Amino acid sequence: MKSAKQLVSSVVLKEGLHYVEKNPMENLNKLINWGEKLAVKENHKEYARNFRRILNQPGNNWRHYVERLFTELHPHVRQKVLINFVVNSGLAGMPLAEKMGAKHGCNIPWAILMDPTAACNLKCTGCWAAEYEKTSSLDYQTLNRIIEEGKELGIYMYIYSGGEPLIRKKDLIKLARKHDDCMFLSFTNGTLVDEELAQEMQKAGNFALAISVEGFEEETDMRRGQGTFKKVMAAMDILKKYGVPFGFSTCYHSQNTAAVGSDEYIDLMIEKGCIFGWYFTYIPLGKDAKLELLATPEQREWMYHRIRQLRDTKPIFLMDFWNDGEYTGGCIAGGRRYFHINANGDVEPCAFIHYSNVNIKEVSLLEALKCDLFKHYQAGQPFNDNHLRPCPLLDNPHKLREIVHASGAYSTQLMDLESVDTLTAKCEEISRKWAVTADRLWQESQKQLNCSQCQASCSRVG
Repeated sequence: MKSAKQLVSSVVLKEGLHYVEKNPMENLNKLINWGEKLAVKENHKEYARNFRRILNQPGNNWRHYVERLFTELHPHVRQKVLINFVVNSGLAGMPLAEKMGAKHGCNIPWAILMDPTAACNLKCTGCWAAEYEKTSSLDYQTLNRIIEEGKELGIYMYIYSGGEPLIRKKDLIKLARKHDDCMFLSFTNGTLVDEELAQEMQKAGNFALAISVEGFEEETDMRRGQGTFKKVMAAMDILKKYGVPFGFSTCYHSQNTAAVGSDEYIDLMIEKGCIFGWYFTYIPLGKDAKLELLATPEQREWMYHRIRQLRDTKPIFLMDFWNDGEYTGGCIAGGRRYFHINANGDVEPCAFIHYSNVNIKEVSLLEALKCDLFKHYQAGQPFNDNHLRPCPLLDNPHKLREIVHASGAYSTQLMDLESVDTLTAKCEEISRKWAVTADRLWQESQKQLNCSQCQASCSRVG
């Protein structure tokens, strides 16, 4: 059931959107003014004020991005995304989640990542999902229960991974239609996207896709199989035609970093219709992990600078889940902002941390969030004062060893039951090398931040 706050906010936003549609860029300021009044948290109010300043700059990159949202997304989709993503999972959901977290003495995340199935129609080189048992799955009733219990805690954002989630696309659309107050996102290899799915996504309005792509045709097909890139491009054309939200999900590694950080790559993704892009770095999980794919410190630093440059020049929302730790206060896993439930039901702190001590099929969602593994995560976060070294595996492997041993967590990789000692040993050398670069970048970042704060203070005094 929607809260009074959500109901009022939804009505206001719907009326505001009808007004804005008449002349989007002229009338959007008024919608932002309403959003600022609806916001409870002060940082949400500040976001609205900053956004308003951006829109008043005609040549601003982010203004161009907003124009894309109003011209490329179907009106029904645009309305559902704004209400479910901005209001329900943000303005209303986050304050409720904080309240429930304080009440229960645990983290209540903004989003839940879960795997409807471990099965996949591709076999990508170095894929962590390959280490799960292929017959595992979460049935519709379990997925529905997780969402129902999550909403009671203030969680309105649900993300699917796998395996290939779109093997279960009928169930996923059914869940999106049933829980039309939530926002859903599915990672996908894109090969199962068709006209029927795009039509159903448009009708639902609250279901988006993050399509895995590794660069151009050569880089993508190298890891995902010959012909995959062309299928991904065709899928993007279908989704753009129906005005449904989608973006790209890219793993950068030693052999594709220059390609996926290039202007040409981002321009292609924008041309195809992507409105966001998620960057992940390669993690050496499982017996078939290829250590030679680990990005070097030089490559990771290059991506650190490139993503920030691209955000200032390209009309697309980009995020690097490792190099953006300075904006998230370090690691977001373990229920702090999100956690992962694999297809077997094992509750894991992160999609890349395959250890657990509870199974969602045996406990409630709240009980899962109170598990020993998550408590140790919560006590240890942030895992490093340098938030450019956020990860307890890739950047601070000794931290993950301590947590897993202290909590008594078991390996969930049924194909090889990789011990935490074996896993973290693979990250020791790269973590030491990255520490040197990251510490320099962090000092430079903090110096720039202090200078900006001083300038702002002087400006107010003046």
